Amino acid sequence: MNPLDRRRVLAGLGATPLAGCATFPGSGRPESIVWRFGDLASIGAPLTIEGAPRPVAGPASLPGGALLFDGVDDALFIGQHPLAGAATFAFEAVFRPDGGATEQRWLHLQADEDAVPGQAPVGTRFLFEIRVYGDEWALDAFVKGPTYNQTLVFPDRRHPVGRWHHVAQTYDGTTYRSFVNGELQGEAVVAFTPQGPGRASVGTRINRVSYFNGAIAEARFTRRFLRPDQFTGGNPA
Repeated sequence: MNPLDRRRVLAGLGATPLAGCATFPGSGRPESIVWRFGDLASIGAPLTIEGAPRPVAGPASLPGGALLFDGVDDALFIGQHPLAGAATFAFEAVFRPDGGATEQRWLHLQADEDAVPGQAPVGTRFLFEIRVYGDEWALDAFVKGPTYNQTLVFPDRRHPVGRWHHVAQTYDGTTYRSFVNGELQGEAVVAFTPQGPGRASVGTRINRVSYFNGAIAEARFTRRFLRPDQFTGGNPA
């Protein structure tokens, strides 16, 4: 039986920084957090598995494997927002989209928000999504908060499905940018403010829509701006 074939909660994994991670000055938090989906214990936060995501081989440049999502009901729900409190950031991932539905929302960081009487929640969040066009896809990066609401999606910048790719979104204090395999996809000036603590979903949006068809090897969250030559995933294609 596939060890991931039924829903369950993995608690008590701890929330200590991974070995080798520097501490973000003045915060007590690690400067970077890495989730390796071939080793779910690396996530180090409460984890709920839904559906039957399946372990598979990852890219040769990132030994340790990956997790395959079926695009129907496979998902992870994680009790952590790894970029909470960060004023600048680099949010990276290595994944392999395998085609399928046009809209796929596969990595979602959601801030918890206190209810304010008479006001609707803002929906403060980060998203990695893709738009699929047959055997090609385009990246859709998104960030939203009280002072910002920015989408970076460029349908003319397409990439082949069925291959491993590195994607990133960054913020340097002024400009929000998205990248595929180290190449700039687009940018915009954003009045970003740090997000609060929250949770995350992998393989689907946090409200269980737009499931992802493909594999994810790694996600990396850095609480400072990185240039493309500082990205850790490189070009795994």
